[in-house]
Amino acid sequence: MQFLLAFIVAAPLLGAVAALLPAPPGLKGRSPEQAVLRHGVTVTGVILAAAIALALGFDHDAPSRFQATTDISWIPALDVRIHLGVDGISLPLLLMTALLFFLCALYSYFKLPAGPSPKAFVALLLVLESGTLATFAVLDLLLFFLAFEMVLIPMYFLIARWGGAQRQAAAWKFILYTLLGSVVMLLGLLLIGLNSGTFDMVTLASDNGRELSHTTQLLAVLSIGLGLAVKTPMWPLHSWLPDAHTAAPTVGSVLLAGVLLKMGTYGFVRILLPVTPDGMATFAPYLGAFAAVGIVYGSLACLALARKGNKGDLKRLIAYSSVGHMGFVLLGIASMTPTGVNGALFANIAHGLITGLLFFLVGALKDRYGTADLDTLAGATGAALYGRAPRMGAFLAFAAVASLGLPGLAGFWGEMLALFGAFDPADGLSRTAFLTYTAIGAFGTLLTAAYLLIVVRRVCMGDPKAGPELAVADIQHYEFAAWTPLVALTVLAGLWPAVLLGLTDPAVQKLLAGGNS
Repeated sequence: MQFLLAFIVAAPLLGAVAALLPAPPGLKGRSPEQAVLRHGVTVTGVILAAAIALALGFDHDAPSRFQATTDISWIPALDVRIHLGVDGISLPLLLMTALLFFLCALYSYFKLPAGPSPKAFVALLLVLESGTLATFAVLDLLLFFLAFEMVLIPMYFLIARWGGAQRQAAAWKFILYTLLGSVVMLLGLLLIGLNSGTFDMVTLASDNGRELSHTTQLLAVLSIGLGLAVKTPMWPLHSWLPDAHTAAPTVGSVLLAGVLLKMGTYGFVRILLPVTPDGMATFAPYLGAFAAVGIVYGSLACLALARKGNKGDLKRLIAYSSVGHMGFVLLGIASMTPTGVNGALFANIAHGLITGLLFFLVGALKDRYGTADLDTLAGATGAALYGRAPRMGAFLAFAAVASLGLPGLAGFWGEMLALFGAFDPADGLSRTAFLTYTAIGAFGTLLTAAYLLIVVRRVCMGDPKAGPELAVADIQHYEFAAWTPLVALTVLAGLWPAVLLGLTDPAVQKLLAGGNS
């Protein structure tokens, strides 16, 4: 178990180095490009297999305990350690990350985005995987920061070199927003470590902020929370996200929504809630307010993009939907209750699965029609997917109803639990304020249903003979292979939420109690 976790974190880096080397003669296949793409599928597949083995070996009777731990001194002068471990909070995120990277590598093997060398593409993909996996596995504040920053450069190049229109501007906006947020976050992490005498996240969580003054906690929450909020993204720090999603290649959008956004919310749960509880209690009402506004703002932006004649880009619409969905995650965290935090963690996983599937589908639509413009898809081309490509239409309709929170699918439980947590927040928080946020969030669910149903009606329904005669290919075999696991897991988590909640709840109870339960 200890070796498995270290292997999961380090192997993608070794795979990235190997991707840049010449392929052995017997492994070249038809071309060097095919060899390196096959290498990407192989490495991410091995990582996924190792993550599944880690989950099977995980002691499910003690999910609140860190398992598969490695603890080695790295910088003794600062007491910085190479400390790795997983519990019920991080294990689902680790598994989802490994799965999404494998599916993206598999999809890219058959549908590589236009751009420079495939070698560089695969190497960047593997470096990105290592950084995201490390973020969910490290238990040292400075290592967390390094892993958090490690993903920025690969994602920048994936957008800037393999993206679509306006990719350079979108990539620069992404890097500037996230880098500036990270600089502020580093100051907060140093403030905690230097004032408490340790950067070890397990020790800090067990101490539950007792070594930190109230002022120190306030400054730490403000600075660290700002950096995490940019990555989440929280309204009004979200403006980099629609541009990045619109310009990114399909797999870049999938990973950005499915994995990178989760790093911000994970930081709130793993660091701020247990380490600075008093500071979080002070800022929780404000965090809840921003979350509630984000829910409605994201939905209204999507409604505007979905309206006929507005030339709304479907990728941009799904990006704005992420602002709303992540608002529910932040609202659950702001409640500071086990119910709300469990809902936030569940919504994290559900959003990764469902929005990843949506971006895969929109990428496939763009490949077939040459555009993601909603008016063009619904009008001039006569998309009418139910008639032209029925299986793709069915997948799109499924992803849409899952995203709007249909009971029985994964999107329902996280948002419901987040609202329940906000309805009865932790002691000391204003019940009146959180009841208002609950009402706003509930209204946001209605807006979410409205814009997603409009999208399904405009893209999937209609007379396929009304538009020009276009030969539209239905789902291909590689698309079916990449999308079906996301559909299956969305149904599984919706019908059997205990799969996730059984892991997260004991860990959340312990985390909120300062390691005492």
